[in-house]
Amino acid sequence: MKIIGHRINGEVSFEKNSRLGDVYNPATGEVERQVTLASISQVDKAVSVAKNALESWSATPPIKRARVMFKYKQLIEENIDELADMVGREHGKVLSDARGSIIRGLEVVEFACGIPHLLKGEYTEQVGTGVDSFSMRQPVGIAAGITPFNFPAMVPLWMFPIAIACGNTFILKPSERDPSCPMKLAELLEEAGAPPGVLNVVNGDKEAVNAILDHPDISAVSFVGSTPIARHVYSRGSLAGKRVQALGGAKNHMVIMPDADLDQTVDALMGAAYGSAGERCMAISVAVAVGDIGDKLIEKMTPKVSSLKIGPWDDPDAEMGPIITRESFDNITNLINEGEKDGASLIVDGRNLTLQGYEKGNFMGGTLFDNVKPGMSIYDQEIFGPVLSTVRASNYDEALNLVKSNPYGNGVSIFTRDGDTARDFASKANIGMVGINIPIPVPVAYHSFGGWKDSLFGSNNTYGMEGVRFYTKVKTVSSSWPSGIKDGALFSMPVMK
Repeated sequence: MKIIGHRINGEVSFEKNSRLGDVYNPATGEVERQVTLASISQVDKAVSVAKNALESWSATPPIKRARVMFKYKQLIEENIDELADMVGREHGKVLSDARGSIIRGLEVVEFACGIPHLLKGEYTEQVGTGVDSFSMRQPVGIAAGITPFNFPAMVPLWMFPIAIACGNTFILKPSERDPSCPMKLAELLEEAGAPPGVLNVVNGDKEAVNAILDHPDISAVSFVGSTPIARHVYSRGSLAGKRVQALGGAKNHMVIMPDADLDQTVDALMGAAYGSAGERCMAISVAVAVGDIGDKLIEKMTPKVSSLKIGPWDDPDAEMGPIITRESFDNITNLINEGEKDGASLIVDGRNLTLQGYEKGNFMGGTLFDNVKPGMSIYDQEIFGPVLSTVRASNYDEALNLVKSNPYGNGVSIFTRDGDTARDFASKANIGMVGINIPIPVPVAYHSFGGWKDSLFGSNNTYGMEGVRFYTKVKTVSSSWPSGIKDGALFSMPVMK
């Protein structure tokens, strides 16, 4: 059985007597490979290598760093089929979805290609007599990224290309559940011209995470995952003096107004709720049907959910693949059971699905609930599976209050033909990313991704200019050159004249 190591200083690294984790194929339920789980000493080794590479890489002109990113973009495009297969085989995404997620990550690489422009500072002449002032952005040092299982390509690509383009070196700790694609991404970056040690991959679990958060030589940590772990990462990393951005969980709502184009809405809702088996932090898990549109919505959704095409990652006709682990599968099943007990109307039941030839796979059909209410576990908890809860709201204000009172604030959308309603909703929803007739409002790479409330800990969103700001420090210089005028010592607070 293949064992996946770490990638440190441009080489695959294995640690003697390392703990091992199993890497499953979710479609078959079988262990296909194992991954080494790093100890504290292995994290120390990676940080030492990154520290040695930092001085020369941070001094590399931004235009040369940009050329590496241009080449990296080309290599990802050339290898996208292999990368997508790695994602699908270990996560379960169907290949079309896996490719799409890689392309969304590739957009951030394209953004990083413009780093010479993005790092430009500001200059003001004559802020005082004979005094000029200018600012510059410089790298924070060694940065680290702790990334989730649901996007083994996209989320790492949201982090390290910008950090590295800014002149930092980087430690990536991907999910131990699907580590093959991140390892390949690191290999391709070196092929693109990044020196060994600029990007290092350390596979591991909680021990590696805490080692990263505690290490004194790591200056910044970026995290994407569940809210409890995001809170832990932010608290522990900040206490250690690090700059931290920690993106947490979500309970994304779609508000459907009575005037919405129902066919467009249903198609959008199907993809947003059931794509990637609901294992997206931006998946729609709650449909808020306003007024009299609820019955019509359920009537149109029911046959579509019942006829979802479910299959393994490499089935070209499949619309949805398996759940990543049996543990997640069981947790989703338990929440569906609780939804029934709490009195929600189970319209389509996705439990007990079996595919011929894949009887051990973690396959689940789409599930649709109606008449869900706050206080029910399927409403209050992040399910992270192919389960859509429909909540009835009598009017717009009631729907808006549902969104505003939810503790999560990652993404939300509204479907309506009324511009005044849409504008009011975009202004008043206390959510980080809002879609108007767009079901999954993930911003393009030159904006930024991030939620509010319990969906983000830290002051910076990820990628875009927010990413550049997170991975750099601003230095301001005030300069004056001798003019021959002697004013003598000044003991009061200097004031520009």
